[in-house]
Amino acid sequence: MRSLYGKFLTFTIGIMLVSAILAFLVVNTYYHQQLKGRNDNKNMNIALSIASYIESDEHADIEIFFQTQADAGYKIFVVNEDGEEFRFGAPFRLQNLSMASVQGVLDGQPYHGMRDLKTETFMTGFFSDELANTVGVPFTYGGTTYALFMRPDIKLLFTEVHYLLGGMVIVMAIVSLLSMLIVAKKLIEPITELTMAAKRVGEEQFTGTLDINRKDEIGQLAQSFQRMTEKLSENDRIRKEFISDVSHDFQSPLLNIKGYADLLMNKELSEEKRQNYAKVIQSETERLSLLTKQLLLLTSLDQLESPLQPKRFSLNQQISDIIRKYRWLLEEKQMSLTMELDEVDFTGDPAFLEKVWENLLSNALKYTQKDGEIDIRLRDYPNHIEVKVKDSGIGIAEEHVNRLFDRFYRVDTSRTQEIEGTGLGLAIVRQVVQLHDGDVKVVSKAGEGTTFTVILPKL
Repeated sequence: MRSLYGKFLTFTIGIMLVSAILAFLVVNTYYHQQLKGRNDNKNMNIALSIASYIESDEHADIEIFFQTQADAGYKIFVVNEDGEEFRFGAPFRLQNLSMASVQGVLDGQPYHGMRDLKTETFMTGFFSDELANTVGVPFTYGGTTYALFMRPDIKLLFTEVHYLLGGMVIVMAIVSLLSMLIVAKKLIEPITELTMAAKRVGEEQFTGTLDINRKDEIGQLAQSFQRMTEKLSENDRIRKEFISDVSHDFQSPLLNIKGYADLLMNKELSEEKRQNYAKVIQSETERLSLLTKQLLLLTSLDQLESPLQPKRFSLNQQISDIIRKYRWLLEEKQMSLTMELDEVDFTGDPAFLEKVWENLLSNALKYTQKDGEIDIRLRDYPNHIEVKVKDSGIGIAEEHVNRLFDRFYRVDTSRTQEIEGTGLGLAIVRQVVQLHDGDVKVVSKAGEGTTFTVILPKL
């Protein structure tokens, strides 16, 4: 596979060659279409002035005069009416002047070879060193008619300035090419580093920092890649912790079930202990069932980008029904509950939102002592609704508040009282609320209770 650097070098050279060819074609076309006639006319005027000078001075030595003109930068071809030919200056590369053209000039007709030169795509008319690419005029000297054909000698017309300009163009091309190669190397180096880093990430090696300090698009790409790597590293850590937590949360009740089931096999066990052991097994079974249901719910929330099935329903009625389901536990713990619910018709997924209110209320009941208080409020605002669940329970220390919504996160065993938690309830709350484009906040202080606030925008 050809490297990016090799491709860049090939493309750069190719672009320079194509540019040179296109420039040649454009300039050559412009010469043939616009300048060729002007150039012919200019040289025709020079030839006419030479012929006029010779005819006006009968004592002029035309050989010396023509040689002087040749030394000044012209190629001259002269033919007299007897067919004698005279050449002055450098020879023409191609002797292709037809006898008909010569005879026409001898007969008094000017020859416009530069103007009438055949247009060819890859042939520069101005530099075409052909005898046919000349201008011709007649003149009379010493009673003899001559045909004068001439054109500029391109080699002599190239002065030091032209060589300097040509050299400058060549140097510019070389420096530009070398500069582009250096720039390409500098551009490709961080891409190579990113490629190696991507291979490491593909091998689940999320450590290391990219040493790319740039302010351009590649620098932005490197920063984005670095953030992605850090996020993948965090996700990998969470995934491993998740697997560990799931294993632990399944293993503990399974071990308890197995242990108490072994104890139940003792034939000498009293009926009271048998009942107690059976209750433990039932409790652990219910805990496993709840854990499984919550894991399935979280999986469905993770896998579907929008698992909601929104519809219009009475939110205050839904919260009232959930409170009614937990009335027995309130009476059992002799707790007081106050609620103030505005009448709200809300558009959302009632099945998922029911899980939110169940989890928040069950948490309040779980971590509030006997004779405690719970306050539930539903407020209807123009653009959103707000649900607050406040308890007078044991509260949460400040250092634990930010991690309450992490999966399987539990503050400590002292918070588990009558109902064993799974550490998934609040994770479900946050994910369902976020799927409704809402937000959930918590304010808590150890020993003073906790307040959960759910804010849901109106659709």
